[in-house]
Amino acid sequence: MTIAAIDSPQTAVPTELARGRGGGGPAPKRVVVAYGFWIFILSDMVMFSALFAAYAVLSGNTAGGPTGAELFNLRSVFIETMCLLLSSYTCGIAVLSAERRDPTRLFIFAALTFVLGAAFLFIEVTEFAGMVDKGAGPSRSAFLSSFFTLVGTHGVHVASGLVALVYLVAQVAAKGLQAAVLRRLLCWSLFWHALDIVWVGVFTLVYLMGA
Repeated sequence: MTIAAIDSPQTAVPTELARGRGGGGPAPKRVVVAYGFWIFILSDMVMFSALFAAYAVLSGNTAGGPTGAELFNLRSVFIETMCLLLSSYTCGIAVLSAERRDPTRLFIFAALTFVLGAAFLFIEVTEFAGMVDKGAGPSRSAFLSSFFTLVGTHGVHVASGLVALVYLVAQVAAKGLQAAVLRRLLCWSLFWHALDIVWVGVFTLVYLMGA
């Protein structure tokens, strides 16, 4: 092709470039949101990795105080774990129901997810209160400081996830299953499943190995 042909105004512009695809045009909103939310999830994983590392280093520094074997009740922790794992299952069904445009089924399984998540938090708060009553608060030793920080941070994430779930269900009730609402539900489900993955690590490293 000659220079004249390149400079000619008659040169055809490929359709894909004209529409902004493959030529540096803006990506669809769903792609941008997905990438942004994955970055958020990954940054959260980095934070939890740091907390896990801190706990692994400090777990043996009890300062003469109680150890995990003396404090942890594996039966209640097992029930707590099953509540969160089941909530991940009901969360998945709720999102599938949303994708199939079935709001009634979505509301039912969203409610089950909320109840299971709330039960998890109730057991965790009860455990924390019992430990503080025994004089095993976060200021008692480095082990307990790292324990309360790691497990408590996860609990705060679960609580924020429940608040977000209520907000999203209210949006579905008010606006229906619009594309934007469905996109937010999918992002929330990723967040909730990520919390399950983190909890499996907490259950293994903190409770099973500690007890």
